[in-house]
Amino acid sequence: MERIAAKNIVSSYGRLQVLKGVDISAGAGQCVGIVGRNGCGKSTLFDILAGLKKADGGELWLDTGKSPAECVGYVPQESCLLDELSVLDNLRLWYRDRAELRRLLEQDFPGGLGAAGICRTRVGKLSGGMKKRVSIGCALAGNPPILILDEPGAALDLTGKAQLRRYLAGYKGHGGTILIATHEEGDLELCDKLYALCGGKSREIDRLLRGEELVKNLSW
Repeated sequence: MERIAAKNIVSSYGRLQVLKGVDISAGAGQCVGIVGRNGCGKSTLFDILAGLKKADGGELWLDTGKSPAECVGYVPQESCLLDELSVLDNLRLWYRDRAELRRLLEQDFPGGLGAAGICRTRVGKLSGGMKKRVSIGCALAGNPPILILDEPGAALDLTGKAQLRRYLAGYKGHGGTILIATHEEGDLELCDKLYALCGGKSREIDRLLRGEELVKNLSW
């Protein structure tokens, strides 16, 4: 059964229509990948799925019976952290349950995000990769059943990418639903389904496509 489904999503910025009828769906315990060329609308789609932007048309359905703000953890491309605050204070802004936060920090977030050891560091002093890890930690507040990640590995080194993929595999293994936009083929190994966006439309493609064959399927 699908946990999240979007049907015929349409979205514009002024006269520019970015999404012209996008259909995607993901179930519990699934990771769904979204691929496409730069500017194809992946970030716009994710903003809609996360409840940050209202679609101009189409339907968004969640089996949780809650709004996206209540059941979706979202990590956008750009950092939403407050640079002047410490890592711990940024996390506290998201975690109402302080006991949950303490437990996760003691475990360094299951899978090892690497955020626990830098709690006293001011976010403005962190590398892009470390900011991304902290952003993911913030998105996990409240144990959301759906996690949306917009190019999460873009600023991570090889160790960070491997840690993130291990975490996501565990999250999926415990029934979580992941939607991930990525340009990295390594991330696709996690995916149970794969959609390509082109010309404002979506199409499900073979999740095992790689290299030139994958590139060929990014346009039609």
